Amino acid sequence: EVQLVESGGALVQAGGSLRLSCAASGFTFDDYAIGWVRQAPGKEREGVSCISSKDGSTYADSVKGRFTISSDNAKNTVYLQMNSLNPEDTAVYYCAAGPVSWCSWAALTFGSWGQGTQVTVSS
Repeated sequence: EVQLVESGGALVQAGGSLRLSCAASGFTFDDYAIGWVRQAPGKEREGVSCISSKDGSTYADSVKGRFTISSDNAKNTVYLQMNSLNPEDTAVYYCAAGPVSWCSWAALTFGSWGQGTQVTVSS
């Protein structure tokens, strides 16, 4: 059974940084795409970043240059380093995993999700 547990969400001031963690179990990283999806009140769900064995990492245009996704396969953990945060980044961030070895927002959307972690950026 795939399980994903997020942590690291917090209240931070604009311009600050946070690192989210996603502890994963129940699957092999090489066989799955793992990523972060965020949901803000009143806004559509947005794929933020994805990492996979076949095509490395991808990012939404809104976070390119500010966010970095990485994985520690030995710890079965995926991280999202978020720098230069702004109020528009406020959302619940979900870790998602899909059973494909390339990054696919569809695979993440219809895959397994964690419970989410709240990120709030104050202006």
